[in-house]
Amino acid sequence: MEERFDYRLKFSKKGRAVYISHLDLMRTMQRAFKRAGLPIWYTQGFNPHAYIMFPLALSLGVVGECEVMDVALTKEIPFDEVKSSLNEALPTGLEIISVKEPMNEHKSIAKSEYEIVISGDANKTSFERFIEREKIEVKKLTKKKKEKVIDLKPYTEISELRDTSSGIYIKVLLPSGCETNINPGVLLDAFAEFSGADIQSKIRRTKILMANGKEFC
Repeated sequence: MEERFDYRLKFSKKGRAVYISHLDLMRTMQRAFKRAGLPIWYTQGFNPHAYIMFPLALSLGVVGECEVMDVALTKEIPFDEVKSSLNEALPTGLEIISVKEPMNEHKSIAKSEYEIVISGDANKTSFERFIEREKIEVKKLTKKKKEKVIDLKPYTEISELRDTSSGIYIKVLLPSGCETNINPGVLLDAFAEFSGADIQSKIRRTKILMANGKEFC
């Protein structure tokens, strides 16, 4: 059996790259590893495939400053060499920030921190009225494509809310991972419906956190 060496990469996804779908991101990374001459380890069995895994998908159009990718290589290569080789092979908008040995299991991911700027007809006061309600109920599809009503209120942790020259600035923690996963777009859609405002938004994921509050690594 071929030797396997595991790596955890943190990368950013910005600019035009935010419109690369999750499936296309997988293909882009596979091509980058090939161009960089980095030997990917392939899974064993009837249908072997390159071992590249993203523990947490990023929604289309959202900037990612802390995205995580796990990969296995057939050769032990220094972290700095993996980082520099990949960055030379990646398209504009994708950049490897760090390479290290995996420390925590994917199931330890609990929350994501987002920075959101809302522009348009809405204002800070209307968002405060929205978020201060006793319940924020929305319809959400389950993994089995069945519709259910969930209350966003217990899951939404806002640490900063202020007006800026660009619009309403919000820093918020939302659940991510295996148990519960709330897309910030769901929260914004609920706000738009509540306020009746025509809004636009820019969203950045700035941290991926574990249940103990520490960054996933």
